[in-house]
Formats: sequence, C-alpha cells, structure tokens
Amino acid sequence: MKDIAYYDGQIGPIDAVKAPITDRGLYFGDGVYEAAMVRDQRIFALDDHLDRFFSSLSLLRIEPPMARDALAAVLCDLVARLDTTAPHILYWQSTRGAAHRQHAFPAHAKTTLMAFAEPCPLDRRDRPYKLLTVADTRFLHCNIKTLNLIPNCMAMQQAVEAGCDEVVFHRDGRVTEGAHSSLALLRDGVFCTPPADELVLPSITRKHLLALCEQLGVPTRVAPFTVDELRTADEILLLATGTHCIAACSLDGQPIGGKDPALLDRLQTAYQAMFDQLTTR
Repeated sequence: MKDIAYYDGQIGPIDAVKAPITDRGLYFGDGVYEAAMVRDQRIFALDDHLDRFFSSLSLLRIEPPMARDALAAVLCDLVARLDTTAPHILYWQSTRGAAHRQHAFPAHAKTTLMAFAEPCPLDRRDRPYKLLTVADTRFLHCNIKTLNLIPNCMAMQQAVEAGCDEVVFHRDGRVTEGAHSSLALLRDGVFCTPPADELVLPSITRKHLLALCEQLGVPTRVAPFTVDELRTADEILLLATGTHCIAACSLDGQPIGGKDPALLDRLQTAYQAMFDQLTTR
C-alpha cells in the first residue's frame, strides 16, 4: 500500500478505515497526537515521539491505549506494510474513548488509537520560508500535544492568504513558536531557542539540534527572545518533523536572515546526515 490506516485493530487504506461518531476526539478534541517521519519503512526518532506522546497522555489524564512496547510494535507493523521506501508521515492519536457526549470523563470508555501513514516528502531546504507574525491567543498548555489546533489552523490560513509559509506566534512581543514548527535563530555563531515551558511544545527537532550543536561545538542559548530580535537575527530557523531545519527569508514582508549561511548549512547538513543514517536499512 502507498498509504495505510489503523483504528482500534482495523487496518486498511486511509479512506476505508472508519472511526465511530461518538469518538470524543470528534466533538471535544479530547485527545493527543504525534507525527513522525518514515523512510525506508523505518520510523525516525520513534522513542522521542513516544516519550512526548505518553507525557501528553499523562498530562490530560488519559489512560494509554496499550503499553509502550505494544504501541511501538503496532506502529512499526503499520509502516512495514507500505510498499515503498519513499518518505512518509506517520500520524497517530489517542482519545479518551468513544462515548455519548458529556463534558466529564466517561466512566467506562476505552482509550482509542488511530494511526495512518501517507506520502510526505521533506520540504526543500533551498527554499526558505516567508513568515507572518500572529498574536498568540492559544491556551496555557501548549506543552501538551493535544488535538485542539483551531488557533493554529486559523493562523496558518491567515499566513497562506498573505503568501507566507508559516506564522510566528508571539505573546506581548515574546516569540513562542509557529503554527506547526518550533523557532530558533542564529546570532553571532550561537544557536538560540526559546525555553520549552507551558507556552511552547517541546519540539523533538529542537532537542536533536541542541544535541547536534553540542557535538559540533556550536554554542547554544535557551532563553526567550522577541519579535524584534527575530527581525535582526543572522538566520531564522523553522524546526519541525516534516521540515527538519528550514531557514526563513522574510517576516511580515520584510527581508530577514541570510547573514550566516555557512553555519546554517552546517546544521542542516548534520541533521540530514543523522536522519539518513537512522532511516537507512
């Protein structure tokens, strides 16, 4: 299969596998999700994604759908059924269960598990992003990877309509993250990234790049920065599962970055090499 889906034991093409209308993810967004890149039928950074998935479940008091090893086996079996080695995105989510609508947790609902894999080429690193600033009005638990993404969707549509590729969320000037990316910048040879607090999703790509910087001898700084600091940075980086490390070339229609291409290329090359090594049989 070129794509494949799973819902509580059902397996088949994405358009064939169905979820019940009473799944709490449909009417409350009462669940969490993860997404990982797949290449050559291997899941990149699966342990890191499982760590964050189980942390999100715990923070929302949702029972895991199964033990960690069993979940990993389900996901690996799913991607093993793909009939291509091309890059895919593997998405999975769990909700609190399928139950008739009530706001309080249903007493006897069983946690659901849905997953699917479909083709998803990585974004080209030679095509930098155009960014749009958007006030961050999301809730105060952005560290949980929940299904509640309406603010992200609305902001991303605003970016698309402005001819941009991603947004820069900010709260009173402090940069938090993008609609589907983590943000970092390069200044004077230092890799700078916001702290992973309740306003920011703990990005796995960010985690990997901090480790790569240590290996490469690149200094790092984990601290908040502002929109104005973003505008004057040497380079602005968008970090995400489906992009790895993409530079930005404009913010609100004004040129940005482009001042340290050598360090940018060094980090991008190192990340791609790690990805290739870990997704080659």
